[in-house]
Amino acid sequence: MITYKTNTPIPVDTLTELYDSVKWTGYTDHPEKMARLLDGSYYYMSAWKEDRLVALIRSIGDGASILYIQDILVHPDFQRLGIGRELMNQLIADNSDIRQIVLITDDAEETKAFYEAVGFQAIEDANGKAFVKYDFNH
Repeated sequence: MITYKTNTPIPVDTLTELYDSVKWTGYTDHPEKMARLLDGSYYYMSAWKEDRLVALIRSIGDGASILYIQDILVHPDFQRLGIGRELMNQLIADNSDIRQIVLITDDAEETKAFYEAVGFQAIEDANGKAFVKYDFNH
């Protein structure tokens, strides 16, 4: 059975293990930043199999008009079990009074299919345009 927890502290080593499992080294290569991830989050929900962290969704926002989904990750051993969908659906339900929920992701077909299945659309389909500035040195 999977247990879900909202805005509940997670030890940094446990969090790092989850990010390592999906090879998100842009995070794990910076332990000092890993230690601050959840403190800077507006809302996050974790999924646990007993005492093992198996998934996380994390967002930032103002709590009034915008919520930005920063991360959603599921340990490879627990993917395709509906955990990511449950995290996303719960985040949307818990923040239903927020007008705009935004995320940036890669262009893989399976990724697009997942987000469309939970009600998101490409920004171009909403008559929008997105801009981003990356600095991969940090």
